Amino acid sequence: MASEKCLGKGSPEPGPVPQGLIRVYSMRFCPYAERTRLVLKAKGIKHEVVNINLGDKPDWFLKKNPAGKVPVLETDTGEIICESSVTCEFLDDQYEGKKLLPSCALGKAKQRMLLERYSEAVTLFYKSAMGRKNGEDISALEPQIKTKLKALEEGKKTDFFAGDSVGMIDYLIWPWLERENAFGLTKYLEATPQLRKWIECMKKDPAVKEVMHPDGYLDGFVNSWLSGNPNYDYGL
Repeated sequence: MASEKCLGKGSPEPGPVPQGLIRVYSMRFCPYAERTRLVLKAKGIKHEVVNINLGDKPDWFLKKNPAGKVPVLETDTGEIICESSVTCEFLDDQYEGKKLLPSCALGKAKQRMLLERYSEAVTLFYKSAMGRKNGEDISALEPQIKTKLKALEEGKKTDFFAGDSVGMIDYLIWPWLERENAFGLTKYLEATPQLRKWIECMKKDPAVKEVMHPDGYLDGFVNSWLSGNPNYDYGL
């Protein structure tokens, strides 16, 4: 049972995952869940999406993942896999098609190190957006964001972070820079032309194009989230 509108407390639990499919419990605007949906699309994996109201989670969802976070994968044998990077690695390992992770251990380790450094930037993105919304002085955060984005740019030696074509690390980084306007990052990206070039290249990727929201939807949701009343069904 796929569901575009989010399911909240009291919603009936979807039935078993149909044979031959995998189900992803998601939220349309969650950047972490977007990672998993990008990998599903990039690898051409047959799947269904069930969106969850993260502000009013169904009891049956909390039984699947007591942490209450998305994404969550459920296989047609009832196995549960949680956490965005873990779900993405599982999909790449388990399913045929283009391999998105490097084949060698060193290559994988380098991508994980880059992702760890990038996660520090993501924390700053959220702090900056919330501070701006609350009318706080965020001037101390600005040089930190510039430094993190510059370091990220310097870590890209080829057209994409994964090499000459899009790979796992690109999909794991993308969702937050897709939200550059919503998070107020555009002014920082003026100082990182190679990151700007990467963003434009990513917009042409087939998986990114399939998962991308219509213009204004991300801004609309993030504004509702910053106001303290997130509209998980924004645009529906």
